[in-house]
This record gives sequence, structure tokens and C-alpha cells, in this order.
Amino acid sequence: MWSQRAGRISSPRTLAVLAAAVTTVVATAPAPAATAAPAAEQGPTAEYVVAFTGSPEAASAAVQAAGGSVADVTEEVGVALVTSDNTRFLDDVRAHGEIAGAARNHAVGTSHPGLPHRFAEERPPGAHAGGGGPGHGGDPSGHGPGEEPLADLQWDMEMIGATPDAAQRRATGRGVDVGIMDTGIDASHPDLARNFDAARSRNFTTDMPDIDGPCEVPSCVDPADVDDGGHGSHVAGIVAADDNGFGIGGVAPDATLVNVRAGQDSGYFFLYETVAALVYSADIRLDVVNMSFYTDPWLYNCTSRDEYVEGTVTDEELAEQRLVRELLTGALAYASGRGVTLVAAAGNENTDLSAPTRADETSPDYPPDAARPRVVANTCLNLPTEAPDVIAVSAVGPSTTKADYSNYGLGDVDIAAPGGWYRDLVGTPAYQTPGNLILSSYPLQVAIAEGLADENGLPVDDMSVRYCDDQGVCGFYTYLQGTSMASPHVAGVAALVIDEFGRPTGHGGRALAPSVVARVLARSAEDHPCPAGGVEDYTDEGRDPALYNAVCQGTTDVNGLYGEGIVDAAAAVGGR
Repeated sequence: MWSQRAGRISSPRTLAVLAAAVTTVVATAPAPAATAAPAAEQGPTAEYVVAFTGSPEAASAAVQAAGGSVADVTEEVGVALVTSDNTRFLDDVRAHGEIAGAARNHAVGTSHPGLPHRFAEERPPGAHAGGGGPGHGGDPSGHGPGEEPLADLQWDMEMIGATPDAAQRRATGRGVDVGIMDTGIDASHPDLARNFDAARSRNFTTDMPDIDGPCEVPSCVDPADVDDGGHGSHVAGIVAADDNGFGIGGVAPDATLVNVRAGQDSGYFFLYETVAALVYSADIRLDVVNMSFYTDPWLYNCTSRDEYVEGTVTDEELAEQRLVRELLTGALAYASGRGVTLVAAAGNENTDLSAPTRADETSPDYPPDAARPRVVANTCLNLPTEAPDVIAVSAVGPSTTKADYSNYGLGDVDIAAPGGWYRDLVGTPAYQTPGNLILSSYPLQVAIAEGLADENGLPVDDMSVRYCDDQGVCGFYTYLQGTSMASPHVAGVAALVIDEFGRPTGHGGRALAPSVVARVLARSAEDHPCPAGGVEDYTDEGRDPALYNAVCQGTTDVNGLYGEGIVDAAAAVGGR
């Protein structure tokens, strides 16, 4: 029988087109020989993603016959989450005609304690110099009428015109639902609480103590209103921190935030959880979904051995990569077809995605320490970012220059946005200071656990800020950098565009086709030319030019570093 995870809402609908598509995912194992198959061997329990083309009942029978148990199912794209301790499970289940493909989701108990957080690089090393202390309290000077108390620290909002005296004069995101597909949302944060939709928020993950730390609840399935990773709350604040006279302001301060959590506390995003969250986002008709991640365990997903220029790959690993491609592109197309504007981070590997090949030092990144360096063709895709239905976002610093870490590439990056850059403004006092990064909301308990705050909730250095109002209500904020921070700026502007130009849907909602949203964003973006000489040189910033210098292909209108240009909220809604 098909069981359901906590927080999962299944639909009886099955998307036949996508179910048929997954038949191309993986060549099934050769037909069994006439002799009896080897007996199943018991090993550690592992999780698998199984794609099926027939009925759920037939697929369930095939899974059980192969020694597996179905934990959850997403019928819309013909995929199930399965557990098994049969060491031959993949071979055995693929031998059944009802099964289109199968691959590991992640293994249980194969990692090690103390695993570095996936997003650790978004807080630059050595960025903790300075006095620290309690941060801002009361009402810091420097903000204008109608702005939030910490607006003077938000150069990013000023850059794109997402302020009360520009874009927000015309649109604030009211009636627009934005899904945050990340590590969760801290609904108790004063800048997120009013805009958080508890009724529709879901958590599709189960904590894994080996990588996420001890479970916070007995079931290991966190409530949908918490964020034990911090990353999701930071992203959510950029999109829609409340215009409430407290702390910071978001791009779309009246948009509704829906937690569609697919990320582990540690920042891993596994295949089944990501697909399930996308399908759910489509079924509840979210308007925008932000995706600041890539789907584990492969940074780039290939389809054949011919795409490997250097390095080796097993048949099993290729099967896994093909399954990621087929199921994710199918789920993304399903969401886009149901009206969801999909926005994703371009990645932080300072890689030219349009080059013929791309190096990968990290895959597979799960289990930890499994990586084998490889060079692959650019037809091996970073997902969800490089899927056809997704707006890919590169990052700029306060100078509007592409951040050294940001991926880029003509035809691969659609638009640029503020992502922060610690090394920006070289030669000035601002060089390598926290103010070059993006300030946003952060869960206090995570800040204390990570050593960003002491036991009293006070920042330990200048990388974080605490704001308290005159009623004693306090919120914690921290500085991060990354294309993870750039993407939600674009997602927030997409919400403003839907607010301004969308059609009423009833109950105060708005809707606009993703293709129209993308055209408005592209048309209104502020053009940014390639640097003189055609190469962005990061030598002065202390970077090895052989590793970081970026060749800029294209024109002022469209190029590989900035796509259509830097997102412009005010221009997008006609505010300037």
C-alpha cells in the first residue's frame, strides 16, 4: 500500500505525459536469464527514487517483489520514494516492466558527524573582524520616510529600486504567493510572521541525524514553520520581509510566503523531496517559486559516457544522473505549465556555463567524501537552474560588477541581481567588509548554534545585526553572499510584476503567465555592458586570474555575465 509522509498532500491525478517521458530515463536491466535470480542480500537500508509508467498498484507490487517498501508517491509525475535493505534492489526493481527507472535518493547511515554545511561558503572566511556587540537597537539614523529601520544597510534594495519611493509605490506583491523551496522558513521571525502562510506550508524532508544533527522532534519531520538551517529564512526575507516598521524590508513586502521545504537542515536537496515540492507548488497554484540550490548528489547531470571528457563514471551513476534530469525537468515543466514562475540561482562555482566543458570537483557530493574530479560537456546540466522553464540568476556586488564566485555564460544566465560580494570595492574602505554582503532575516536559534550570536542573542561580530523595537521585540539578521541571495531578488520582482499586471483570481489573488513575467523582467532589466577588453579581471581582488577571470561574450543588451541586465524592480512595474 502507498503510504504518505507527514505534511504530504497527494493528488489522484497522474500526468500521463510525464509518466510516459520517464520511460526514457534509464535502460532497464537485461531480461532475467532462465536460471533463478540470485537471492537478495541484506544490507543497510537505503532510499530510492522509482519512476513508474503503469498503475500505482502494479508499481507497488514490483517494488515489493524487489524487496522494497513504498514510503511516499507523487502520482503527477509517476515517481515513488522507496526504502529497501536489498543490496540488489536497483537491478531487481528495474527488471519489472512497470518500472521506468530507479536510482538512489540517499543512503541512510553512510555519512559522518560534523559535515560542513552546504552553504558555508556564503559566509566568507575571515569576515568576522570587528567589534560585534548588540547591533542596532531602536531606530538607526539614515533611513528615509516610510523605510524600514535597517534600510540603510540594504544597498541591494536601493540598487534595484525595491523601495517605498520607487517600485513599491505601485506594487508590493499583495495577492501573490511565493514558494520558498529551501531549508524552511522561521515563521516566528518578526519580519516574516505576518506574510507566512502556515496553512499551505509543507515540509517534504525528514532530518537525517548523521548530516543534519540531532532531530528536533521525535518524528524527525520538522514542523513547516521552522528553519533549522537558516538559509531559507534568509532567502525569504529578501523576497518579502514585512513592511512593518521593524528591521529590514523585502522586495515584495506584502507577498505571501509559502514554505515548500525540500532542503535538509544541512543544505542537501535530494531528488524525491525536490520533485514532490515542485509538484505540490504547482497543485496549490503558487505564483513564484525560488530555488537557491542544486539537486544532489550531482552538480552536473549527464546522459551518456560520451559526455565525460575526463574522469570515470559507472553505469549506476549515469542511470542516477539520467533520472535526475528526466524527473526534475518534468516536474519543472509541470509547475511552469500550471502558472508557476520558476527562479533559480546560477551557482557559485565561478564557471562559464556556456564553455564547451565544465569541471566538477564535488560530485557526487553524497555520501560525503565520495567526490571524484571530472570534466564533462556543457550538455551535462546543473538542475534546476539549467532547465528550460527556469529563470537563471547571476550575482553582482554593490559596484554592479559580477561577483567573482558567480557562475555565468551567454545563453545560460538570464538576468543578474544583487548577491553580495565581500571582495567588491577594492581600494576603498568598504573592501572586505560585511556591508558588501546581503543582510536578511535569520533564525535566532540557528545563529546561536552556529556561533553567530551568544547565548543572549547578541551578535558576536559585525557579520550580524540584532534589531529591537521599543516594546522589546527583537529580530536577528545576518550577512551572506551568493547567487542564493541574487535569485530571491528576482523572485521578489516577479511578485511585484504579477501584482501590477496580473489578473484577479478571486479572494484577492493575482496571476500572470510565467512567460509574460519573464518577458517583463528581461525588458525592464538595466543593461550592463561587458568590461573593456571583454574580460572581467579579478586580480586586484586577490583572485587567481587563471581560475576567476571571466570572459564576457555578447552585447550590452545581452551578455554572459549579466544576461538581460541587472533586475530593475522600479522599471518592471513602471515606477521609473
